[in-house]
Order: sequence, then C-alpha cells, then structure tokens
Amino acid sequence: MPSVPVQVPTPDAADRTAVRTALLDWYDAHGRTLAWRADPGETRPDPYRVWLSEIMLQQTTTPHATPYFRAFTERWPTVSDLAAADDADVMAAWAGLGYYARARNLLACARAVARDHAGVFPDTEAALLALPGIGAYTAAAIAAIAFGRPANVVDGNVERVMARLFAVETPLPAAKPELKRLAGSLVADDRPGDWAQALMDLGATVCRPGRPLCERCSLTGWCAGFQSGAPERYPLRSPKADRPRRHGLAWVLRDDAGRVALVRRPEKGLLGGMLGLPTSDWSSPTDQAAPPAPVEWRDVGAIDHVFTHFALTLEVRTAVGQGDFLWRTPDEARAALPTVFRKALDRALGA
Repeated sequence: MPSVPVQVPTPDAADRTAVRTALLDWYDAHGRTLAWRADPGETRPDPYRVWLSEIMLQQTTTPHATPYFRAFTERWPTVSDLAAADDADVMAAWAGLGYYARARNLLACARAVARDHAGVFPDTEAALLALPGIGAYTAAAIAAIAFGRPANVVDGNVERVMARLFAVETPLPAAKPELKRLAGSLVADDRPGDWAQALMDLGATVCRPGRPLCERCSLTGWCAGFQSGAPERYPLRSPKADRPRRHGLAWVLRDDAGRVALVRRPEKGLLGGMLGLPTSDWSSPTDQAAPPAPVEWRDVGAIDHVFTHFALTLEVRTAVGQGDFLWRTPDEARAALPTVFRKALDRALGA
C-alpha cells in the first residue's frame, strides 16, 4: 500500500534567515571549484556553460562529466558553434555519457537557441522550459545560476538535504512533492544562484548518501535528522522493483586490415543515432538472430551492462570478413562507441 505523504511545517522567518545565512557562509568558504562555474570577477557564469553542464550531469557524476565538458567547450565554445556542428561529431563526442537521447536533444536545443533566440539563452524558467530537452529542474537551475532568478532548484542532492533537515518520514519517490515544497520555502531573492549551488555542494560533499559528515555541516543546529541521532536514515525509500534482464548477441567483424565493422543505430530508441556494433534484437531469443555477414563466427564470451530500467547480457562473437559497414580502426571504434559496445569490442579484441 503506498504511503501517504505527511506535510512537514515550513520554517518560520527567523529560522529561514538563519539557515540561509549559515549555508551561504559555508558556501563562501567551502564551495567547490567546478569548470562550469563563474570565474573570479564574473558576476554570473555563461548560460551556455551552465546549460551544457546540467545536461551532462544528468545521470552521471561531476568527475566523469568534467573532461567531457572541457572537450565540448574547447571544440564548441558557444551555443551557436554547437548548433552548427555535425550530428555525428556531437554524438561521437558524447559517447560514454549515456542517455544518448540527451545528445540529440542537446543539438535540438542549441539549434533552437541559435535560430529562435539569436544565439542567446532566454532568461526565464517559462522560456527555458519551451526549449527542447530542458525540463523543470534544468530550467530552474539555469534561471537561478545563470540569470539570478529566485528559482527552486531541486536535484537528488537537494532532496537528501531537505529529507534530513526536516526528518521527512514519507519515503521516496512519494516524498518528492513535499521535498520540493520544503526546498521552495528556503528560496529568496538574495543570491539565488549561490543558494542553489550551496545546497548542491552540501549534498555532494557533506550531507552525502550513506554516512553524512555532520561534524562538518553548518546546519546541524536546525537539522531534525541530526537531532534524531540517525540522519543517515533519511531519505526513506520505497523498495525497488527488480530490474529485468535482457539478452542479445553482439557481432565484432574485422577486415583483413584489422578494422572493426560498425553500424549507425536508428534515430529512435535506446542509443539512437549512435555508432554501434551489429547486434541482435535484445528482446528476442538469440538463437533466432541472423548474423550480419555469412562468415564463420567464434564465440568469445559475454559482457554485462546495466541500463536504468534493465540489465543486459550480450554474447560476443567475432570473425574476419567484409561487408557494407562503417569501418573504423579499433582505437577509432573505442572513441566512438557507447560503453556497452566498447565492453563487447574489448572482449572480442582481448580474445
């Protein structure tokens, strides 16, 4: 039976001011230095860099996203530069960040900004929400950080801070509206971008998943989770459903020069538009799959990969032959392939 959310009282004006002051003071002293944040002397960061970082940081970590961000901004320093880029170049540069629909939306958004807004990002949440691939969180983050709008920016880090600060007993995901309401109660016109980033930094570095570092936290005087003696208990979570497992075949065909045969995946669907290895349908029995070339194939084992909604086991087969494929050297293939196919390629090459 689903839990019924219990509304937690919002802080009064005095506590609200005290919490904001304490966290912003902490942020001034301990905020992270990140590639996409404003440089010393800049009032606010470039909206393009904020947008790009937020899209990249969806479903990945700051250390993993940072080299991709640097590579993108060196190659395409403005949103107009990105808008003019070749689709295949952007998809190849995105390889390894996952969720390839985001790369397609990235290009669609860049082109909309270049075409409809003269290469300048709009500065309100409503206008940002109208752009391809920008949802409520990303619109709020860009509005607050890049334009100083008092927007309510709530990601997983902020949800965790709110759940602990107010000892929210409703488990996630049912608690999300309540956590967003509580976060919104602390938003103010003063330093909205810094406030959003301060909450993110606190969640990432102090109010961490697992064991929070409460001894380093500036908010323990107001934190109901800390005062309960078990802050790590929050946020509560509903039991996860089992992740289903799918099975498929991946074929690694090489020519006499050692090049690898790749294919362009359909635009729609998982890993859409990306280069990939020829594979079977991941939802059909593997013994019914037709190989991509009539040559003698050798079984070299299997690889496992986890997507958000399912786990995948790919049996890997390799052979030497020819055909109408996109041929790349092994190094070129590794650089262009998504992680799941890179694993299969490495399995074949290692064999």
